[in-house]
Amino acid sequence: MNNKYSFGKEVELGFDEAVAKMREALKPQGFGILTEIDVAATLKKKLDKDMPPYMILGACNPPIASKALEVEPSIGVLLPCNVVVRQDGDGKVFVEIMDPNAVLGMVDAPGIETLAGDVRQRLEKALEAL
Repeated sequence: MNNKYSFGKEVELGFDEAVAKMREALKPQGFGILTEIDVAATLKKKLDKDMPPYMILGACNPPIASKALEVEPSIGVLLPCNVVVRQDGDGKVFVEIMDPNAVLGMVDAPGIETLAGDVRQRLEKALEAL
């Protein structure tokens, strides 16, 4: 489950369990959740549209984010790192993570590439923990 902007995998967990376990897996890597968007609930409320469960978690590692903002103040438009937990119509659950190398690769500032690599490694470890 990789493409130019994300990486992830199918997990053998229920949707709610996958969300909870991903939250816990991010903590040892220094990430907290800044935002939580229940896309399915939002589309139901705003458009009366039903869809399988779909949650976007906005994960942030404060020390790394602080360093990135010191180097490039405008980098905030690329933060936080989005982690998607979604269920398809067949009940399969997937976890997909924004690839910081791809997103932060757009930033031409010294040190950002190194920070992006560090973030990617931490997010990979969190994904492996599921």
